[in-house]
Amino acid sequence: MSLVTPLLHSTMKTRTHGKKAQGPFDLTYYLKGALAGGICCSVTHGALCPVDVVKTRIQLEPQKYNRGMIAGFGQVIASEGVGALATGLGPTVVGYFIQGWFKFGGVELFKINFAGQLGEKKAWEYRIPIYLGAAACAEFIADIFLCPLEATRIRLVSNPEYASGLLTAMPKILKQDGLIKGFYSGFGPILLKQIPYTMAKFAVQGWAAENIWKATGMDSNKASEGTKLGVSLSSGVIAGVAAAIISHPADTLLSLVNKEGAGGEGSIMTRLGRLAYETGFVKLCVTGLGARCVMIGSLTAGQFGIFDTVMTLTGAAKFKFTDPNKKKE
Repeated sequence: MSLVTPLLHSTMKTRTHGKKAQGPFDLTYYLKGALAGGICCSVTHGALCPVDVVKTRIQLEPQKYNRGMIAGFGQVIASEGVGALATGLGPTVVGYFIQGWFKFGGVELFKINFAGQLGEKKAWEYRIPIYLGAAACAEFIADIFLCPLEATRIRLVSNPEYASGLLTAMPKILKQDGLIKGFYSGFGPILLKQIPYTMAKFAVQGWAAENIWKATGMDSNKASEGTKLGVSLSSGVIAGVAAAIISHPADTLLSLVNKEGAGGEGSIMTRLGRLAYETGFVKLCVTGLGARCVMIGSLTAGQFGIFDTVMTLTGAAKFKFTDPNKKKE
């Protein structure tokens, strides 16, 4: 509370960037951003749950699921039925709503405050480092809440007979493995995966959107909502693929460490080191990468599209970095 309160108080006023003032960036604005983030993450991750099931199977059992993503769908359906593609849907939707709430809301909070501390000119010059820093801070907080639900999802996907769903799986994991081993064994790799992923996601999306507007010669302030949505989706695809490639080794490691008995005995870092050595660097980087690029590319595009749409529907105008040296018309 001692950290968040002054941050909120410092953003109650409007900020002048470019031709007109932005804001006010108050508690209501951040709640709208958090809600939009929760909705966009839960909807997109939930919709892509079948792809994530196949991707996770490829990572966990590459000797069996070794014919690519499309064939992987057929293998899962043939052996377990269509319903298997929805395995882990409950923890996916709940976990990513919570994560999206803190991630998108947090990025807005940190980004606006960092920009406010630097001033308009410096904020424009250092907009990429601001994106990176805001994303890292927000993701760290979000992952504290996401990790138990992600561990539950992977346990259900790797062993569909383990439990019937979220409400039965979580108590079973807690009783069997305890809080730390059961739910936070993957906290290290989830940070290694999610923080670089989110940093790349927001920085590349901001950079890509900026360059799309520049290349088309259109003014984002005067463009139609449909055009803005198109830019959000296009920049989201670019950001998603870049983020997927950067974070994939840690994603593979996270899938492996949450599999029951994976890595043997010992501390989390010992188990992670053992799994990394056994798997090999190349396999960590490429196993399931194609499926993940498809998933994350479409997922990220959908997230930014839904986020911007929900923000518009709630009447919130997103903060934008603007070039103070740009000539006023």
